[in-house]
Amino acid sequence: MNIRFEGTGVSYGTRVALQPLTLDLAERRIGIIGLNGSGKTTFARLINGLTKPTTGRVVVNGRDTADEKAVLTDVGFIFQSPQNQIILPVVRDDIAFGLKSRGYTKAAIEAKVDEVLQRFDARHLADRRAHELSGGELQLAALCSVLATGPDILILDEPTNQLDLRNRSLVQALIDGLHENAIVITHDLELIAGYERVLVFHEGRLAADAPALEAVRRYRELAA
Repeated sequence: MNIRFEGTGVSYGTRVALQPLTLDLAERRIGIIGLNGSGKTTFARLINGLTKPTTGRVVVNGRDTADEKAVLTDVGFIFQSPQNQIILPVVRDDIAFGLKSRGYTKAAIEAKVDEVLQRFDARHLADRRAHELSGGELQLAALCSVLATGPDILILDEPTNQLDLRNRSLVQALIDGLHENAIVITHDLELIAGYERVLVFHEGRLAADAPALEAVRRYRELAA
């Protein structure tokens, strides 16, 4: 993974959502924390081009996110409410949907769907309807749909939001077991406790960039 922010900032009229910053990201696990409205989601959405910078640029694995749609193949994004990104009612069909748009043959699609379901021990969800799933199962289904397309980097926005203890533990185990690079936006500080790098955002600026223990300490000072 090679992500570079080069004087990158985002403004909407006179409102600054993210003050310009320059940094490189290469660690396998990166946490992003901050108060609501601090700029952390804006920062993350810049990585796969969901948000375009108004100053500077973002380069992911050699691709400028503002100009090259191919970056979407490198970066998967799981939104805060995964049910909003599950397009088709049946889990198997939803996983297949993203593969169809990339031109895979029917046989290749079936093989990749089965492969990702087996990888996450989720074959029991294949023929379930999304509206029947628990919060943890929805996260699992969304994870399968995104990772079936083969991204190198996965961004998860509040993956344990509103989950009970059992489902939270399930999601944490899933993230910990990923071989893909993961960037996790969260208010759940235990989720990123062992991360070697955590970014703290505050009022649209990067307030700290440090290992988890130091970053969380700084976050608590800002939130006091």
